Amino acid sequence: MQAKAVIGRAASALVLLATATLAGCGLGAGPAPTAVRLAVTRDFGASPLPHAGALKISGQETAMSLLIRNYSVATRYGGGFVQSVDGLGGGQEVGRPIDWFYYVNGVEASKGAAATNVHPGDHIWWDRHDWSQTDHIPAVVGSFPEPFLNGIEGKRLPVRIECSVVSGIACRTVAERMRALDIPAAIAGVGIGGAAATLRVLVGPWSKVAGDLDARSIGDGPRTSGVYARFSSDGRTLTLLDESGASTRALSAGAGLVAATRREGDAPVWVITGTDEAGVNLAAGAFNEGALRDRFAVALTAGETLALPTQAPKS
Repeated sequence: MQAKAVIGRAASALVLLATATLAGCGLGAGPAPTAVRLAVTRDFGASPLPHAGALKISGQETAMSLLIRNYSVATRYGGGFVQSVDGLGGGQEVGRPIDWFYYVNGVEASKGAAATNVHPGDHIWWDRHDWSQTDHIPAVVGSFPEPFLNGIEGKRLPVRIECSVVSGIACRTVAERMRALDIPAAIAGVGIGGAAATLRVLVGPWSKVAGDLDARSIGDGPRTSGVYARFSSDGRTLTLLDESGASTRALSAGAGLVAATRREGDAPVWVITGTDEAGVNLAAGAFNEGALRDRFAVALTAGETLALPTQAPKS
């Protein structure tokens, strides 16, 4: 949620957001950013909110002004917090907290939407979802090829692919996808580590990548990593979770996962992994816009690409 994920989850911090909002919902002056995308969805990307016509952009936009220009938006806290979009509001649903969150190039916003300028090529994604398990999902995969193509806050970052088997099919597949998008990427073995400002893509079975400092939080579930899946201690079983954190399905041999997470202050780390090499190959095959679009993370098994979190039945 913007108020929780962006301003420290404390009521007193809302004052800071309201103060920042006084600077204006959108700047207006200056050239309009080009090649911008706006996605507005609900339930972790499961359902898009329809938008008629071309995206409207006028001058220098903020994440808030862009949303308001293209949808019917109700705000609160001085205009810095989205209460509803096209009548779809936050609050409680089926006894669980639900609200609007936003991401820029697949990264959870670091400040209020009225203070976040839109840069050329940015993908702004608003989603309304249940935050009973966590109000902090630091990174998502559904804006691919962002953040690799245009980076974060208008700055393109170096990319490194770290593979358990550098000569393997999965590593080659990921590297080829980067080259096809004209994204320079170094290739190294798992365990090299990296600078905080490097976008890292870890490729290998969970048993090989789980020890990475950035990736290991995925093993602790959504409250820590924002990823609604969990591997067994030996990495041979991948358990899928719904929005309430309940287990819905356990995948074993040949299961893959494409997910992203982030430690505060660092660039996101993407993990293309699985229960074994076959699962990693499936995950690498899904490293494309069609498979990842508007998904927070995906699990894969033979013949299936499963959006995470899995959707719990609505009562």
